Amino acid sequence: MTDTPDSPYTPEELVGQDGVGVPDPFMRLWTPHRMAYIEGENKPTSDEAGAGCPFCRLPGLPDADALIVHRGEAAYAVLNLYPYNPGHLMVVPYRHVADYTELSEAEVADVSTLTRQAMQAIRTVSGAHGFNIGMNQGEIAGAGIAAHLHQHVVPRWAGDTNFMPAIAHTKVLPQLLPDTRALLAKSWP
Repeated sequence: MTDTPDSPYTPEELVGQDGVGVPDPFMRLWTPHRMAYIEGENKPTSDEAGAGCPFCRLPGLPDADALIVHRGEAAYAVLNLYPYNPGHLMVVPYRHVADYTELSEAEVADVSTLTRQAMQAIRTVSGAHGFNIGMNQGEIAGAGIAAHLHQHVVPRWAGDTNFMPAIAHTKVLPQLLPDTRALLAKSWP
């Protein structure tokens, strides 16, 4: 491997891998579990309610297996399998509905209540400085599962957008999802 003039690494620290192109000074963090999301694994092939929809299927599983943090009357809170930040969860109505305007008053109220409670639990557990809260309505707006409405609650901290996501397009998550679920469930108001 050749030395790069601006590289903070010495050639001894760089390990080349045959067949991957021209060696460079970049370190790589591999996240092969993300390929399931990128390739659409377990993504519903139909817009219909039922076992093909993960948001319809999850409430039938034990909370720990489904990563459900809390169950309300008309909606539930579940950790995101592909979180933007630690503690990223979603509030999902039990009913298979695609559009926010189709929610009943009871569903709107429960989604709102669970969102507020999620913020409180996340602050208790991790001291989040802020939140991004929202939902993508329709596939064209970026909804990964457009047929079943879900609201994202993404905790934010000062400095959480650092070189890892900005340059390396990598998120470092310090805790396994089952451990995060247990902490949030224990701290749910």
